[in-house]
Amino acid sequence: MAGERVRIIQRDVVKSGIGFGSALAIVISYTAHKSVLWAIIHGFFSWFYVIYFLLTR
Repeated sequence: MAGERVRIIQRDVVKSGIGFGSALAIVISYTAHKSVLWAIIHGFFSWFYVIYFLLTR
């Protein structure tokens, strides 16, 4: 019973957390532009920005 409860809680946290693509896009964007606003915008686009960044580098 307790083990099942832990799995349910872990699934909910992962669903509501930030994804790896968004985190990667935020880090790349902030490193490249030094702007929090651009980092947030690029984090929203996540993998699209990561791929764009890799293609234009």
